[in-house]
Amino acid sequence: VSITDNGAAIFRLDISKKDSLEINVGELTEGGINSLQGDQFRQLIRSRFFSSTNIRGYYPMIINLSTSKLQSKELKVVFDGEITTSRANLVADSVSFLPEHVTAYGSQESLSKLEHATTEYTVFKNLKATSQLPVSIKQVEGVKFVPDQVEIFIPIKEYTERTFEVPITATGLPGKLDVKFFPSRANVSFSVTLDEYRKITPEDFEIELNYRTFYQNEDGRVELKLSKSPAAAQNIRISPSSVEFLFETRSDQ
Repeated sequence: VSITDNGAAIFRLDISKKDSLEINVGELTEGGINSLQGDQFRQLIRSRFFSSTNIRGYYPMIINLSTSKLQSKELKVVFDGEITTSRANLVADSVSFLPEHVTAYGSQESLSKLEHATTEYTVFKNLKATSQLPVSIKQVEGVKFVPDQVEIFIPIKEYTERTFEVPITATGLPGKLDVKFFPSRANVSFSVTLDEYRKITPEDFEIELNYRTFYQNEDGRVELKLSKSPAAAQNIRISPSSVEFLFETRSDQ
């Protein structure tokens, strides 16, 4: 809106910050008005200024009042970001949200494109204890989320390191064929909570390799993978990561 007036009036307008219009869309559309323009629009603008103010021009000249009913959709909240803990701690379980779902309001077309409500990309660094922190929902054009902020619950536990020596075995060997691994055992290191430390034993881990997955390896080496491990063990590492193997034929006695 472009206006002219005396200096004092302009100063008062600047101080009062009369820079917005309130339009009762429901009342106008019920009266059969689908657009705001002409004298009606000009009078609405004039109501925001002093009687001495001269309106030189305004843009846009027409405001379309057509509306459509908003649809709603309940969406699960999904975290987007990074979580790191201090050295002796790890995230003990999946994060959760309070609430776990938010309601999205928008056109049917806009909502059909949404499968979940994603948080703003957020980084939580060096967490030392279980935390409940605010995180905002990432805005989507034409969609309103209620609520637009949730609480993320991050369970943190203190962990310690432990290492076991685990034998390497093979299954599915045909007939009289046998296999030897060099070395024949591997060190399995992992992180575990103090509560679970004494509950885990070497027998909870197995490195059992299927003959069919490595017998054609021309370099005579096979990558090691755990075939069994307890759920309480986190950040599991195997050393060495691969070993040499040699096939032998058993003789009948």
